[in-house]
Amino acid sequence: MKSAAIIGSKAATAAKTGKTAKSGAKPADGKSPDPGLFARMREDIEAVRERDPAAHSSTEIVLAYAGLHAIWAHRLAHFLWLRGGRISARVLSQLARFFTGVEIHPGARVGRRFFIDHGMGVVIGETAEIGDDVTIYHGVTLGGTTLSRGKRHPTLGDRVTVGAGAKILGNISIGADSRVGANAVAIRSVPENSVIVGFPGRGCGDSDRCWGGEDFII
Repeated sequence: MKSAAIIGSKAATAAKTGKTAKSGAKPADGKSPDPGLFARMREDIEAVRERDPAAHSSTEIVLAYAGLHAIWAHRLAHFLWLRGGRISARVLSQLARFFTGVEIHPGARVGRRFFIDHGMGVVIGETAEIGDDVTIYHGVTLGGTTLSRGKRHPTLGDRVTVGAGAKILGNISIGADSRVGANAVAIRSVPENSVIVGFPGRGCGDSDRCWGGEDFII
């Protein structure tokens, strides 16, 4: 009876403070805990399967998807970059560029389940930040507009899609769940759930009003 009373008291205290005993709960900052290297790799593979109907098997994805290879190389280069191995990180990023056609600066911050489709010609600058579940297509540039140091590249929110050939330039933010049309040039920040088309890029509400459908991205 005494032990039951103690357990009941602890449960009541936890309820008051909002704490739970559930494992895997999100930390106070609201971000999911890092799942670990191999779990992240499985996530990356699954992201390709979900977003590319041309992907037929995990084996095909691992062996033949240059965008995935570029992302995995970047994760290692970014690890080296954060730990002071700047030269080795840059060399690794250039090797990845040579083999995949995708150039991601090792200083760029990339979220989980990032998918680069086709990949050739993608350039992502040093201070770019990319949220979770983002998809970009070939020929995309996340570039800068100034020679000064500091934050000079774009920030993409979660679940953003960027169409082929689009250019997103400068220290601007593309809100979560937004879409950037193929060959658009974005130079101003936009809020969540925006659609950006044209040159210079302009928001036009939802995709039905922009193009009368949803196939304008690629």
